[in-house]
Amino acid sequence: MCEQAATAGRPLRAPGYFTRSRELIITNLIDNSPGSLQGVSPAAARAIPFAVFIAFIMLQAMVGERLLAAGLDTRWLYAARVCTVAALLLVFWRHYTEMHDFAGVTARRLAIALTAGMAVFLLWINLDFEWARLGHSPGFDPTSPGGSGVASEFVIFRLLGLAIVVPVMEELFWRSFLLRWLERNDFMLQDPAKVGLRAMLICAGLFALEHNLWLAGFIAGMVYVLLYVFLGGSIWLPIVSHATTNAALGWWILATRSWQFW
Repeated sequence: MCEQAATAGRPLRAPGYFTRSRELIITNLIDNSPGSLQGVSPAAARAIPFAVFIAFIMLQAMVGERLLAAGLDTRWLYAARVCTVAALLLVFWRHYTEMHDFAGVTARRLAIALTAGMAVFLLWINLDFEWARLGHSPGFDPTSPGGSGVASEFVIFRLLGLAIVVPVMEELFWRSFLLRWLERNDFMLQDPAKVGLRAMLICAGLFALEHNLWLAGFIAGMVYVLLYVFLGGSIWLPIVSHATTNAALGWWILATRSWQFW
C-alpha cells in the first residue's frame, strides 16, 4: 500500500510539494492573525467542527428519549449536525491550506486510496464481533413510521454526512491536526512523511475509541494514517479513502437494511 522512493527509502512526493505547502502555511498564518476570522488558530479550525459533531452526539444521548416522548423525531438532529459542521468547515476553509494544494495527488495514489477505502469497507462489515465492539450502537433507522418505506430526506442527510462531511471533518482533525501535533506543537510545520510510529499508533487508537467497532476503527485509522504519511503528505488521499469506505458502507446499509452499522 505504500509507495517507497527507490533511492533513499523515503516516500515519493511531487517535487516541491512540501515547499509549496510551507509557503501556503506562512501565508495562512499571516492571513489568520488576530483580526482575521477572529484570530482562530489552525488547531481550533480543525478541532471546532469535530467538537461540535461530538457535542451533537452527546446532546442526542442526553435528551433523545425526552424528545421522542414529546413526539419529536430525533432523526432531524443528525440533519442539524451535518448542516452545522458543514457550515463550520466552510467558515474555516481558508485555514485548511493543505486542501488548497493538489500537488501530491496523482492518478496512481488516488487508485491506491480508493482501493484501500474499499478494503476498509469490507473489513468493517466483517469485523462485527461481540468482543470487537464498544457498547451497543443504536444505529440510525431511516424507515418511515410503520416500516412502509425509507424516508428519503433522512437518507439524503445521512449519506451526505457519511460520505462527504464526516471524511473531511475527521481527516482534518485526526490526521492533519492530531497526528502532526503529537510530533510537534507547531503542527503546521510538521512534514507528514516524518511522523513517527508512536504518533501513528496513538492517532489510530484514539480514532478506534470514537467508533463502536473499535477493531475495525483501529485498522481504518491506521490505513488512513499510512496513506497520509507514505503517499506524499496530501490530506486529500485519506479523505478520498475515508469517503470511499463510508460511501460503500452507506450503500451496503441501505441494500441490506443493516441499520446498526449507522
